Amino acid sequence: MLQGYPKRTSELLNERNLKPGDRVRIVRDDGLVVEGILMPRYEVIRRDVIIVKLDNGYNIGIRLDRIKTIIKVEGKTRLSKPGSPAPLVEDLKVSSDKKVFVIGTGGTIASRIDYETGAVKPYIDAAELIEAIPEAARYAQIYAEELFTVFSEDMKPYHWEKIIEHVAKVIEEGYDGIVIAHGTDTMGYTAAALSFAFHKGLPVPIVLVGAQRSSDRPSSDSAFNFTAAVLTAVNAPFAEVVVVMHGTLSDSYALAHRGTRVRKMHSSRRDAFQSINTTPLAKIWPENGRIEVLDQRYRKRKETSIVVENGFDDKVALIKHYPGRTSEIIDILVDKGFHGIVVEGTGFGHVDQEAIKSIERATQAGIPVVIATQTVFGRVNLNVYSTGRKMLKAGAIPVEDMIAETAYVKLSWALARTRDLEEVRRIMLTNLSWEIGERQSLRYYPTWYHDNL
Repeated sequence: MLQGYPKRTSELLNERNLKPGDRVRIVRDDGLVVEGILMPRYEVIRRDVIIVKLDNGYNIGIRLDRIKTIIKVEGKTRLSKPGSPAPLVEDLKVSSDKKVFVIGTGGTIASRIDYETGAVKPYIDAAELIEAIPEAARYAQIYAEELFTVFSEDMKPYHWEKIIEHVAKVIEEGYDGIVIAHGTDTMGYTAAALSFAFHKGLPVPIVLVGAQRSSDRPSSDSAFNFTAAVLTAVNAPFAEVVVVMHGTLSDSYALAHRGTRVRKMHSSRRDAFQSINTTPLAKIWPENGRIEVLDQRYRKRKETSIVVENGFDDKVALIKHYPGRTSEIIDILVDKGFHGIVVEGTGFGHVDQEAIKSIERATQAGIPVVIATQTVFGRVNLNVYSTGRKMLKAGAIPVEDMIAETAYVKLSWALARTRDLEEVRRIMLTNLSWEIGERQSLRYYPTWYHDNL
């Protein structure tokens, strides 16, 4: 069998001396001509289909019984190159004496297509990374290492701990900034975790960056985002944990969002990330190297030494109140021995009357129940209606305008330090890393956001 293809298909490809990575031309029985890169068969694709990557970056499948002819146009396009965690690449032109360390965690941003296997693989060698995105070398000497490779959705609190431990080690080695290549789906959670772990002391920026579109697509945002991240890591005046991604649909500028205030607001747009209930920290133009700070409240670069408070409690749950059985979910979590619960309430943060009883039960058992709002924009206020006041009496902890995901990460971080209910309450209501904002009007609603940037 050839690269996952079943016997009949393998025999056809072997007869014509074809292997994944070869450029092929296929003529279908209806006259349709398809040309592209022969790919391995994916696990979820039906058995009698040959996979071809078109020049526009998309893959298509052609049924074996519809193929009239298939020929090789040319040999392998590009094979993966061996590499190792990067020393400085001497033979590449680097126009800066500043050093940035890139940590790969499995995200698309620092990955390439390996036509030998058809898989998307991380760049684990600085030479490969700069070869793919040479414009980033204008701003820094780039060192790179793959810490681990996981899908963003598979991230767990122990992954945050490993990233934090590694980041602390690299910062101690004297780099001017850190870039973390990360999948976009849960990048906000990881950014929040880093923000709390380093809230007492961070001398250089930690920049998380991702890509909405894979590196093999012509519309990929990988190079633009990565270059903006490197520029931010070495030249930004602030020492903050930020997420740097496209600010618009075009390659005009990127935005640096604080790690505790950022949320992915669209599944596929380039400008999917927004700062919630606040302005972004900065705008970045990777083409000309310009950075404009939008929020003057920040920790300055080299102002403090590194201080790390690592560790997260994985027995924390994040749930959403809905017209149904929220109370039963809370009760189950209590019975299962969870240490903390974050509830996304409706509007000002409300739950139904039955759930209030469950909140009281959890609190009496020493389990903090934190209330965020599922509206995303705006803030929790449990003093307006009687439902909210009952929730306060039951022991609920409202977290102002904190994003629900950030509240989940903060509660996990807090519970790793103490299980005392009052101390957890104090930590959750203390602004440690810009996660709680001052009371605002509707100023930061999305229409303002796009009109004023």
